[in-house]
Amino acid sequence: MKHSCPICKKPTDSATDADFPFCSERCRMLDLGAWAAEKYVVSDPIFDEEEIPEEERRAPREGGQKNNDTIH
Repeated sequence: MKHSCPICKKPTDSATDADFPFCSERCRMLDLGAWAAEKYVVSDPIFDEEEIPEEERRAPREGGQKNNDTIH
């Protein structure tokens, strides 16, 4: 699959570039750093909470925590 590197726009190919979709480890690390610095955000919720049944919102999560528990 051919694509352009999301960082530097250099052409990349999944068949030949080990860091695909990035052209290099440098571009891959720059992208990771941008996520870590919160420069990227997901703008829309993945789902509407109103569509989740009430009993599922109250069900305990893995590890025994409930949705409304605060972790300190």
